[in-house]
Amino acid sequence: MNRYEKNFRIEGEAKLKYLPGEYHVLRRGDYVVCAVTGRRIPLAELRYWSVERQEAYATPEAALERYKDSNPR
Repeated sequence: MNRYEKNFRIEGEAKLKYLPGEYHVLRRGDYVVCAVTGRRIPLAELRYWSVERQEAYATPEAALERYKDSNPR
């Protein structure tokens, strides 16, 4: 990068609206936080979320854990 180039990367936590199969960015950022683990998830790696709860999950195991906690038998 030289002195004329600008770093347009937006750093910080993004705010998303989760929809079935996609999400809309409400506030730009480069990551969201997993609702179960608290781990930062880069937007490029975000694969799991809940439309009903409007929260993201770092792994399928984290999503399953939240589902089990929310739907006790």
